[in-house]
Amino acid sequence: MSSNQLDKKSQAWSALFSEPMSELVQRYTASVGFDRRLWRADIAGSLAHAEMLAAQGVIGAEDRAAIERGMAQITQEIEAGTFEWKLALEDVHLNIEARLTQLVGDAGKRLHTGRSRNDQVATDVRLWLRDEIDAIGALLAELQRGLVDCAERHAEVVLPGFTHLQVAQPVSFGHHLLAYVEMFARDAERFADVRRRTNRLPLGAAALAGTSYPLDRERVARTLGMEGVCQNSLDAVSDRDFAIEFSAAAALCMVHVSRFSEELVLWMSQNFGFIDLADRFCTGSSIMPQKKNPDVPELARGKTGRVVGHLMGLLTLMKGQPLAYNKDNQEDKEPLFDSVDTLKDTLRIFGELVGGIVVKPEAMERAARRGYATATDLADYLVRQGLPFRDAHEVVAHVVKTALQRGVDLSELSLAELQVFHPAVREDVFEVLTLRGSLDARRVVGGTAPAQVRAQIARHRARLAG
Repeated sequence: MSSNQLDKKSQAWSALFSEPMSELVQRYTASVGFDRRLWRADIAGSLAHAEMLAAQGVIGAEDRAAIERGMAQITQEIEAGTFEWKLALEDVHLNIEARLTQLVGDAGKRLHTGRSRNDQVATDVRLWLRDEIDAIGALLAELQRGLVDCAERHAEVVLPGFTHLQVAQPVSFGHHLLAYVEMFARDAERFADVRRRTNRLPLGAAALAGTSYPLDRERVARTLGMEGVCQNSLDAVSDRDFAIEFSAAAALCMVHVSRFSEELVLWMSQNFGFIDLADRFCTGSSIMPQKKNPDVPELARGKTGRVVGHLMGLLTLMKGQPLAYNKDNQEDKEPLFDSVDTLKDTLRIFGELVGGIVVKPEAMERAARRGYATATDLADYLVRQGLPFRDAHEVVAHVVKTALQRGVDLSELSLAELQVFHPAVREDVFEVLTLRGSLDARRVVGGTAPAQVRAQIARHRARLAG
């Protein structure tokens, strides 16, 4: 039998048609160019299906052995790069099935008993995505560990905390970094939740209505390490909410990366000068020899829009589809694949990048002093002397105005000058007007005091070691 004849016979629907598919339609409808990456999941699902068919007496033990032998050879060929992927066979499933039939004959044809490409592809995508979520979880843990290490080294470093990008109050630089650890920890939780809903078996739903063969779907689920089976055949083959949910989690994770990237870009600029990044994460200018550009954070910031866009694309893809399966769903893979690739690459490089952050404590402290970051501490001091907070707030506003006019820091005003604004001020006021005093005073759980920062670091280390 010629290769063309085999390809045509591999299309189970082809006998109905009186003319071949045009080359243009072939190219337009084929997905093998991108869905071939599902091949491991496809083979794993097929082997589990074959094992169950044999156990149920639907196929014989000889057929099962032949299928396993053929799949082993196909695995070797794909890994060696010698497998011939054919556009005419449309997708990863038909390419593997056609090659299997070439190798083992009728046993390869019997493999598709009790299943459809509809439940097959839904199973493959879920198996593939489950493993990718595991990889992403490991990368998130590594990034968090890097941030925790950096936070521990700089728990005592004073950074001006900002609101509205205006200096607000002094915070520990370590405390600031731990804010991102919290964000990425929630991202990891979200991906774990997505994994549970992804890890359910569609196989056995067949095209849309289930099958008349005596399948043991729970057996296949156990073999594949899945947590259960999809309970409605229509839903099993037609919905991609697990992919959308993953994309939402990926988009949010990238938003967290983007916020961190924005701060790295600002901190590295000459106007801030708070940090430097290792040369290996930066580039120069083709015309300005003095430039050192933070390209990695900038590009991550840009790639965030790409992942957010994929989420919007998948939502739009699904919104108008009636039950059950529609060819529209072929378009779920490229955005999903690209979101996974982009997120993994970004997390991997940021896991390395945080180890190359060089902190400039003097610049951070100078900026904190310029912004009257201890003004709130003075207000709190007055409250402890008996003033209502609103009155204390008003008093301190006048103090700051005076300090601005004189071009001095609050701590540089004399006791007599401060007492002009309110007689309750005593000598001990200068303890709260220092940046270090402000930092140490915030010992509440979740606060920026270095002691609290170290407690949070210990908590994160214990969590990430589990």
